[in-house]
Amino acid sequence: MERLATIQSHIKEAGIIMSCAADGEEAKAVQMMKDLAAKHGLDVRGAKVRRTSSRFCLGVEHGDYNGTELFGVGTDRFIWLAYKKRSDNKVRIASVNFPNDGLTTWTLGSAPAPGTHPDSWARFPYGADYVLTSAGYPLTTGFDAVVYGNIPGGGMSRSASLSINLVLTMMEVNNLTPKKIPLGPDGKSYEIVDLAQQIETKYIGSPSGYLDQIMIYYAKAGLGTHFLPKTNEVRHIPLGCDANTFSIGALDTGTDRPGLEKSTYAIRSAECKKAAKMLSEKYPGQVSLIADLNDAQYAEVMAEWGAAHPNLCERIRYIHEAKGRFSVMLDAWKSGDIKTVGQVFRTDGFGLRDIYRISGPELEVMCDIVRTVPGCLGERMLGGGDKGASGCIVEAGAEQQVLAAVQTAYPRSHPELTDKYAVHFVKVCDGVVSREGLF
Repeated sequence: MERLATIQSHIKEAGIIMSCAADGEEAKAVQMMKDLAAKHGLDVRGAKVRRTSSRFCLGVEHGDYNGTELFGVGTDRFIWLAYKKRSDNKVRIASVNFPNDGLTTWTLGSAPAPGTHPDSWARFPYGADYVLTSAGYPLTTGFDAVVYGNIPGGGMSRSASLSINLVLTMMEVNNLTPKKIPLGPDGKSYEIVDLAQQIETKYIGSPSGYLDQIMIYYAKAGLGTHFLPKTNEVRHIPLGCDANTFSIGALDTGTDRPGLEKSTYAIRSAECKKAAKMLSEKYPGQVSLIADLNDAQYAEVMAEWGAAHPNLCERIRYIHEAKGRFSVMLDAWKSGDIKTVGQVFRTDGFGLRDIYRISGPELEVMCDIVRTVPGCLGERMLGGGDKGASGCIVEAGAEQQVLAAVQTAYPRSHPELTDKYAVHFVKVCDGVVSREGLF
């Protein structure tokens, strides 16, 4: 998705945004959505609002499609979707962030075929209809809706947040519940993750993993989300210290990243798929994904393949080493040792930059800058790579120094992005929240 122009001016005025609750962002979001609904004649009086978060991955970045365990938190940059049920089967929806796209209108069950709609945000609501219909869910009731988001550039999962929101909304309006994987005691179903991911993989054609969807859908305020891929089990892990002793920062480089299907992510995903196939042939019944390698198998593969397949060995090396650090990071979170969490985060960043080779120059400039600030515990690129946002973990009280360092050094390195970059310090929050009474 393209950069959100309406957010840029607000960012530059504010300088640093601590949280949505602090700056009244939700009130602004509601007013902008009301204004857009009035412009297009959408009936959203008494509408419900579903708010889905962004995410901050603490490990393992790019581990989802390679079979590692995952850990992260939901963060308070959001997608808001206000919706009201209609009496027919039409959907009318518009985005505050993409005003030039106008009003998107269609009849449920008749979304354009995958790959046939122009590159625009409307592919996401069309994709939600396509995926649910293809899965056998009867969509007979439409809705009027308006959408607004303030999630910064690539790295904090705008597309996954929007996809989850749309799937949940279409199912709710049509009184549907997941049928393949029933709701658990927590009211969640992993099928929602699958459906949201399919919007990107099957409809848009993006080679997305499932890390983003999991970290948003299952996120809980004040807790880390631990995903175990062998069983699809989700555990919520309390932080072993006062959350006010540190801050999580998103460093928006001001760059626009193309969809994952057009990025280095697609190349790395294909390489890892090839490596996994070769490994499964070498160790039949023992290895299906890179993360399945044990230490002895890893050493054997590195020795045998290093000369013939150096690129594949680099991908394998990053995943194996990051998998080894994962338990250290998780134990540190549980015990409240944020310094060690930051150290692992930083080491993973070096691996993403030098071994997995999926970072980008602007992302690394941000990391180089904040690394010099006393109190910065760790930093690295976030998300799919190439462009978008980096992240940092800093001691409480270091936020203003980070901002000052970025404001001084980043425009010198990239003067063309002076009016686009931003620093956000975010809070850990629930991934999905439904609200009434705002409209």
